[in-house]
Amino acid sequence: MSVSIHPSAIVDEGAQIGDGSRVWHFVHVCGGARIGKNVSMGQNVFIGNKVTVGDNCKIQNNVSVYDNVHLEEGVFCGPSMVFTNVYNPRSLIERKDEYRDTLVKKGATLGANCTIVCGVTIGEYAFVGAGAVINKDVPAYALMVGVPAKQIGWMSEFGEQLDLPVNGEAETTCEHTGTVYTLKDNKVTKH
Repeated sequence: MSVSIHPSAIVDEGAQIGDGSRVWHFVHVCGGARIGKNVSMGQNVFIGNKVTVGDNCKIQNNVSVYDNVHLEEGVFCGPSMVFTNVYNPRSLIERKDEYRDTLVKKGATLGANCTIVCGVTIGEYAFVGAGAVINKDVPAYALMVGVPAKQIGWMSEFGEQLDLPVNGEAETTCEHTGTVYTLKDNKVTKH
């Protein structure tokens, strides 16, 4: 296998890109970036120096993954979604030493045009709806929508809403995979 890089893309010396990855039109990957295998970077994507991208991630068109953002395996970044890395930016004040880490855990989906305010952790297989603004940590499997985002449900690893209340105790089975999910103490686990 090899890496497919479009002629219009810029990949700075030192960047590490895993086998099977695709770098499309007008992408810029900075030299310090660490990108896994089978990653797709759509048109006009920017990947900063202090960024890690796990295997099998999909970063759709017009997404900038700035320094201190870390994507685990299988993260989906929808078209034109936004990451930040400074909490209170000012053009006239240098704040590069104040970058906050953002972690998006395995299998999470970040919908088109959503915004992830720096310093948060998005849990495994969480689902952030299109246009939502995330300004606090998101639990694993949580379904988040709105501005600011609120949790309205739970999602399966298959990517379908689970028949579970937001709070309380309950159990359900994913009709697509047969996986059993249990809600207890405001957390969802699978069996």
